Amino acid sequence: MSQATVTITQTNFQTEVLGAKTPVLVDFWATWCAPCRAIAPTLDELAEKYRGKFTVAKVNVDEVPELAAQFGVLNIPTLIFFKAGEEVDRVVGSQPKSQLEAKIQQLTG
Repeated sequence: MSQATVTITQTNFQTEVLGAKTPVLVDFWATWCAPCRAIAPTLDELAEKYRGKFTVAKVNVDEVPELAAQFGVLNIPTLIFFKAGEEVDRVVGSQPKSQLEAKIQQLTG
């Protein structure tokens, strides 16, 4: 995991996601999920590229099932985009880097 990526817990969700000054992509994932592992390097790369303008945060659904339930996450990976503390977009499943980057640029542009 990249140093630019934030690990989310029940304790820091409010501050790191809802109270963030920049848009946030929250990746709901699990260690046993092959598509989650496949998309992880792309998310790390985007976290580094947009550091300071955009945050990539990760929620392990096995460790923080309350957040997955709160946001109705039924399949993983689920990527939820937040801006100003509000959910603005959501994608389920592995996505091409170009598609994720386009969404990030829309939110940061």
